[in-house]
Amino acid sequence: MRLDARIRLAGPSDANELSRLNQAFNGGDPRPSADILESLNDSAELIAVAEIDGRVVGFGCAQSFRSFCYNGLQGEITELYVEEDARRKGIAASLLLYLEENLEKRGVKSVKVLTGRRNHAAIKTYEQGNYRQDDELLLTKKL
Repeated sequence: MRLDARIRLAGPSDANELSRLNQAFNGGDPRPSADILESLNDSAELIAVAEIDGRVVGFGCAQSFRSFCYNGLQGEITELYVEEDARRKGIAASLLLYLEENLEKRGVKSVKVLTGRRNHAAIKTYEQGNYRQDDELLLTKKL
């Protein structure tokens, strides 16, 4: 069953809901609403939310950036999360499309996504959106 979700850019009134959803997604302590407000006001990050009947049920984040290594502006989907009860209704795909459209308006021609190898639901969503897996390997280090 598909529900009509409204997808829009996040605003200051979404800070508490973004904190709640981020904690469900990333775990750990909740991010203070003040930090989220600061990020909403000062960052070039795109933050989209999905709401059903006025309740925020998901979010997606994207960045655009320049690098001397590549021609033009680069884009990256950095986060995508939908609450369990709202999944399998096309909301993640709608958030993804909304972020892509906004990145394209900024001049981005190519977008990359990073997700876990075992996150099969996310991989399926991205592949249905015409993303293709490549052979790159991510290495991380805590500083």
